[in-house]
Amino acid sequence: MSTQQIPFTAFPVPDKKNQALEIANTVKRYLYHWPLFVIGLSIAAGLLFLHIKRTRPVYSVKATILIQDEKKTPNQASPLREIDLISSSKLIENEIEILKSKKLISQLIKDLKLDVVYKIKEGLVSRDLYGISPVKLTLLSPSGDYTNAGVSIKIKDDKSFYLVIDDENQKELSFKDTLQNSFGSWKLEPTKSVSQYSGDLININIADPEALALAYQNGIGISLSNKLSTALVLSIDDEVPQRGKDIINNLIYNYNLAGKTGKIQQTKNTLDFLDQRIASLAGELTQAEKGIEGYKSSRGMTDLSADSKISLENMQVSDARLNEVNVQLSVIESIERYINASKNSSEVPTTFGITEPGLSNLIEKLSELQLQRDRLLATTPETNPDFDPINRQIYTTKAAIKENVSNIKKSLLSTKSKLQSINSEFKSSIKSIPTQEREYVSIKRQQATKENLYTYLLQKREEASVSYATSLTDDHVIDQAYAGPAKNSQRMLAFAAALLLGLGLPAGLIYVRGMLSSKITTREDITDNLKTPIIVELPLEQGKNAIAINHTSQTVVSEQFRALRIKLYYLFGKKEYGRVTLVTSSVPGEGKSFVSSNLGRTLAYSGRKTIILELDMRKPKIAEIFGISKERLGISEYLNGHAEQSEIIQHAANEPGLHFITSGQLVANPSELLEKKLLVDLIESLKYIYDDIIIDSPPIHLVPDAMILSRVSDITLYMIRQGFTQKSELEFIKELDKQKQLTNINIIFNGIQRVKYGYGYDYDTNYYMQKKSAPLSFMFSDFLGRF
Repeated sequence: MSTQQIPFTAFPVPDKKNQALEIANTVKRYLYHWPLFVIGLSIAAGLLFLHIKRTRPVYSVKATILIQDEKKTPNQASPLREIDLISSSKLIENEIEILKSKKLISQLIKDLKLDVVYKIKEGLVSRDLYGISPVKLTLLSPSGDYTNAGVSIKIKDDKSFYLVIDDENQKELSFKDTLQNSFGSWKLEPTKSVSQYSGDLININIADPEALALAYQNGIGISLSNKLSTALVLSIDDEVPQRGKDIINNLIYNYNLAGKTGKIQQTKNTLDFLDQRIASLAGELTQAEKGIEGYKSSRGMTDLSADSKISLENMQVSDARLNEVNVQLSVIESIERYINASKNSSEVPTTFGITEPGLSNLIEKLSELQLQRDRLLATTPETNPDFDPINRQIYTTKAAIKENVSNIKKSLLSTKSKLQSINSEFKSSIKSIPTQEREYVSIKRQQATKENLYTYLLQKREEASVSYATSLTDDHVIDQAYAGPAKNSQRMLAFAAALLLGLGLPAGLIYVRGMLSSKITTREDITDNLKTPIIVELPLEQGKNAIAINHTSQTVVSEQFRALRIKLYYLFGKKEYGRVTLVTSSVPGEGKSFVSSNLGRTLAYSGRKTIILELDMRKPKIAEIFGISKERLGISEYLNGHAEQSEIIQHAANEPGLHFITSGQLVANPSELLEKKLLVDLIESLKYIYDDIIIDSPPIHLVPDAMILSRVSDITLYMIRQGFTQKSELEFIKELDKQKQLTNINIIFNGIQRVKYGYGYDYDTNYYMQKKSAPLSFMFSDFLGRF
């Protein structure tokens, strides 16, 4: 017998995948399990509701200050340049580090007592009582152990309270009592609002100030308002707007106070120098004035001659200049000692009296570098690499100052020598003046010189005192701390997280379940492992009736059985009569009896005389499907010689072209019966009577009956059910085909559920059914299976 095996592609599915269709099928596959998403979204909605109820709104608090950055702000002349009291520019990066320094933040925690938090329970949430707490906890001697540090109290009245030990135990105490806990000794003091919280439970938590400072360092944001500006925007998020404003304002205050202290220290250095010089000159001037008074009294002198006055005036001018040079030399020597010292203090020497702009600029730069170093030292260890560039600049600046001082000192010594020479000339000229007048001129010259210098120093000291009294930081506040509206970003984030959780968990469960599944779900699972053709793909038949086809049926399944009938014509080629088709599967439940029954009916409807042989003699189902009594004689009686062929053939009711041979009574040795020659003779006899003989066999992976029956069959229809057949069965089928243990194997992919597994043809059921299904009825079909 010659048969022609034609390779078939799946009837409704094209070879090339359409990406959009694949995405749509994937979405529908996930939507099939919509009850999981409903449960996931319900759980997420519940968690979101609890989160919103337990979470208080957060406010963003901001403030803006202006920093004088030397990289962006041009140098401006100062009216106090002569006494080295000029405004110093700053590096914006260093000022940001100072603002976020642990020193300043620790100070604001101490000032605002942020390490003690008072809360009151209100339903599911706790409200922070910052600024309105009925009590104030003072930690007298902390132990340093802040693990679970806190107490719970109930207000009784303005004199006493209850210490809550647990849900059942409370201890009445007075506000005057000093108590001891693991975190140290402490006491409570009532505030003005204590009567408003009578009977309320107040939870008091004590935080570690060190850990809290680190938390606020991360929580306080500092950024430039824009790239070209030197204005800094300070921000913090807090559920209590007033606390956020207090934190920002206190930080700005402490920052300005630190800068102001540095400027005052520089001014004080100059005042100390001036006070020393004035005190010294005051004594010298007093002695000079007493000398003039005594000289005049002893000699009765009242006036000098014109020549004497001219000589005196010239010598006074020379002496005044000589004194200025001496003062400048004194300043230069103090600078020289500072530069040459092995270890310098933070107090940079003044340049009072030095008119050399180069030196003043260098001293100014050294003062600024020293101040920057002190500020950085307040927040960073001295071994930090951040000190290297500042130390190098200080070293370079000192070297330049040293060279400049050396040159100035040489110039001043030269000037001093010349002035002394001029004075000698004036003294020689005055020798011609009478002795008394000459002596008087000498005394008067010393007195006038000291008086002029004393007056000059007093004037400069007054200017320095004014600067000391009004010394302010260069930075000023543009905007004091203010709170914006409650932030919705966290709520939106919670909504997004809930949506992600509600959709992500079910989707992830479906995806992982699909990845871990060992079941065959797509055509590619078969074709990637087998060369055996897939003859047809049958959609899953919904309902309990195993008969899916009748004279009037127009369903997807019935049309696919008609397509299967047509394809059998091509498989059998020119053979028109006596066609034997074996239907089998690997394991029970894959639909072989369903296919055998409906294939027999569809062949009979086409006018072909068909008989179905129920040769699954262990668990027969054909008789049950067609409603035939199991007590009728069948194949087991025939093979045992207890019945004739005519006695075992049964006619289907209302189906003249369809006949049956049931399995008969169950026997213990079905395989041995099927091996008898009587079965071969029966099949040969039936070939002359019927056009098609369909054999419903047992699962081949469990019993060998199908292999025995293969010797009398022309074609084998092998059942694979979507979502049911294990992928491991494909190797078994491949081995059967390789060893030719079954005749002409063709696969039927049965039970296709496109929506559930994302694979299959999207049939338009309205084309087949005259009666439309109820809206959304498909969503509730197989409800439990959708989980």
